[in-house]
Amino acid sequence: MKQTALSEQQPLLYQQLQKSFEHGRLAHAYLFKGDTGTGKKEFGLWMAKRVFCTQVTDNQPCNQCNNCLRIAENEHPDVLRVVPEGQTIKVDQIRALKAEFSKSGVETAQKVFLIEQADKMSIGAANSLLKFLEEPEGKILAILETTSLAKILPTIQSRCQILHFQPLVKEKLVRALTENGINSNTAELLAELTNSFDKAVEISQDEWFNEAREITQQWFDYLTKDDLQAFVYVQKKLVKVFKEKEQQALSFDLLLAYYRKRLTQSVAKQQQKRVLEQQAQRIELILKARQKWEANVSWQSVCEQLVIRMIHPKL
Repeated sequence: MKQTALSEQQPLLYQQLQKSFEHGRLAHAYLFKGDTGTGKKEFGLWMAKRVFCTQVTDNQPCNQCNNCLRIAENEHPDVLRVVPEGQTIKVDQIRALKAEFSKSGVETAQKVFLIEQADKMSIGAANSLLKFLEEPEGKILAILETTSLAKILPTIQSRCQILHFQPLVKEKLVRALTENGINSNTAELLAELTNSFDKAVEISQDEWFNEAREITQQWFDYLTKDDLQAFVYVQKKLVKVFKEKEQQALSFDLLLAYYRKRLTQSVAKQQQKRVLEQQAQRIELILKARQKWEANVSWQSVCEQLVIRMIHPKL
């Protein structure tokens, strides 16, 4: 990922942390809470660099000194990152971390550790970390990252300064995706499906998604022309592609994305009120269709009924 400027990703948090460094009011432990792709990892690395950078300018790490470069490459001896082994962060990982931190810093008295997916700590690991946070040894900066605050022990939460990372606004997500080589139309579609950069990139690289997108585009084209081929197309194409529950959920999201884009374009072109009302009604029909499917009505039946209600609303 080409790093979007932190001041653009999370401007309020960026200003807050800048002031904390500037006035020497850094907490000893932070808990970053937010969706994947909202900048938690980037902010953690930025803080570590800011602590160890030897050429800080305008309260910014230089990203060029030996310390900044080693932190970026995960090679600095006094900056440790803990990630889940398999599905969990195990107690032995936290014990190893504590053992490492009981020693004085290799190059300075300061040490920084970052824990990814802190909500995946086992009970033993969480309790072990809690004792460490209660009685830190030496100059330590702890940064925990999570997508689910509710899964973090309240006692750990109480010992950290909690920072809430806001979802990326659509325009910034689209820009970040296009900067990473994704074409603008696909980037705009992905931004309708998720506000997470990482998830958007993951979806874009899925061969199944690219096929599903093309098939949904064709279905959408039939629907916008009130062509009853849209009904046949459900059985002919859609059922062969949208087989799993998660895939079927995405079918509604994709169709919604196409209709919302069409509605936005129609508003911009100041089209007739009748046209705008029809498109808004179809968006409502898609949302109702999804509710039916979620109530365990057959996905194929829901899609076929959706076609009829869009093309012949009076039936």
